[in-house]
Amino acid sequence: MRILFLGDIVGKPGRRAVGRFLPRLIDVENLALVIGNCENVTDGAGVDPGSAQELMDAGIDVLTSGNHVWRRKEIIEFIQTEPRLVRPANFPPGAPGAGWTVAETADGVPIAVLNLIGRVFMDSVDCPFRTAEALLPELTRRARAIVVDMHCEATSEKGAMGWFLAGRVAAVLGSHTHVQTADERVLPGGTAFISDAGMCGPLDSVIGVDKEAAIRRFITQMPAKFDVARGPAMVQGVVVDIDPESGRALSIRRIRELEQ
Repeated sequence: MRILFLGDIVGKPGRRAVGRFLPRLIDVENLALVIGNCENVTDGAGVDPGSAQELMDAGIDVLTSGNHVWRRKEIIEFIQTEPRLVRPANFPPGAPGAGWTVAETADGVPIAVLNLIGRVFMDSVDCPFRTAEALLPELTRRARAIVVDMHCEATSEKGAMGWFLAGRVAAVLGSHTHVQTADERVLPGGTAFISDAGMCGPLDSVIGVDKEAAIRRFITQMPAKFDVARGPAMVQGVVVDIDPESGRALSIRRIRELEQ
């Protein structure tokens, strides 16, 4: 069975590009499940119910998130009633919503999607490694395969999680930096890994932000409003083939689609 993981979807351009390319990708790639990170989908920071619903209507089965998930207060009620939207499981106890979900493919195969967030260069949260260890027994009972969105700043932390879970999950897929890396591989034991799946958003930008505003901020060190850039957008992510019997990855490859 084949799954698609889409990197961070940024603003209206990202939503537009996903809506344009995803139906064809589902058909051409014969996808069993689509997962996408939505933490920047509403004006480049956060996610509101309307944007989340738009992505699910476009064909995304599970939405993961990250450190910006609470930017829009209206998402708090939504995330408590919508199991297809998850937030990092290692947020402290009491955070709204759930950190994982189980989605079924069209063939009825249950796949668990676990969302984790790193601690290096990010806000203080509970340990993602201990959280994953604690959740693995239940996820293994509930699902045939487990896919992890590791939302991190540091590639070292993502790589450590890949090796920590190697042979125990189908995939550890990095998000957050908006820059697609070229280190995709299948680790020993059948765990697909990439440091970052990339971004679905404006091509001529600084990680999705208007480039002039970003340059001005770096030069002046003064606060600047970061608007989502305009123009053609791209869709980046990875396709992972998983053995439906063993729940282990067979292959992983990057994808990149570009609006003309």
